[in-house]
Amino acid sequence: MARRRKGRPIHGWLVVDKPLGLTSTQAMAKARHLLGAEKAGHGGTLDPLATGVLPIAFGEATKTVAYAMDGTKTYRFRVRWGEATPTDDCEGEVVATSPVRPTEAEIEAALEGFVGEIEQVPPRFSAIKLEGARAYDLARAGEVVELAARRVRIDAFHLVGVPDRDHADFEVDCGKGTYVRSLARDLALALGTLGHVTLLRRLAVGRFTLDRAISLDDLAALEQGAALERVLLPVETALDDIPALALTEPEAHRLRLGQAVALLRRQDRERLDRLNSDPAGNGAVVLAVCDGKPVALVRVEGAEVRPMRVLNL
Repeated sequence: MARRRKGRPIHGWLVVDKPLGLTSTQAMAKARHLLGAEKAGHGGTLDPLATGVLPIAFGEATKTVAYAMDGTKTYRFRVRWGEATPTDDCEGEVVATSPVRPTEAEIEAALEGFVGEIEQVPPRFSAIKLEGARAYDLARAGEVVELAARRVRIDAFHLVGVPDRDHADFEVDCGKGTYVRSLARDLALALGTLGHVTLLRRLAVGRFTLDRAISLDDLAALEQGAALERVLLPVETALDDIPALALTEPEAHRLRLGQAVALLRRQDRERLDRLNSDPAGNGAVVLAVCDGKPVALVRVEGAEVRPMRVLNL
């Protein structure tokens, strides 16, 4: 007999302002407990050192987590010049020092080389798997961890403050898979010094922003009904950049059963033409909706709509 899930079915997204010291999984578990939710997942890991935007999906929204994780992220962080740590943040002990402190002008000039598609080696203390083991577990066990460089996208990189000669504050907009700790380390090296991250705060993940976030303490202070009404976002929030295809109720019913829908009538052509005119909709994943309610993630192949992930709402 299948084990019965604990909790109640809740569907939607919650944006948590993750506190310092908790892992993303721990923050998600606490939010799930506070809402009494049956099922949850999160859209993008934050280190325990980091705070800020952690999108948490409940119920059917967990089927859209991958789209949240693909969204552009915005971080604000502080670099400490002249000190290197094995973790590339302040959780590790200082293992090397440098007397060099870059000027504001030197920092601004160096930032230009870190915008666009760049090669980046992830920190040794990261969650990347090597032959089935996490890199941070291998590093903590004293093993030599060699991680391959990967290509990441940096959309914008700005110096936003210089509190003193040992520190500088930055804001970066970046794509999936970017490590801010590596960015800080590599920027310091480009400036002829060493550096590591001392503060890290995520301001946005795609459409999920800090102004929509709630702290776990504030969430705990709300009654469950009020919490859902005030802070839960729709399942489709993570899908705002995906083209939508409007369906009739009979068509939506077929999709919910896992069946393909053929749009062969003359009146269907306008829907297909409108979809094909969207560059993001031609052969890509599309959100099928009925009466404004999401039905399924689908792929349109010619005049046929095939379900990929049905949303049981």
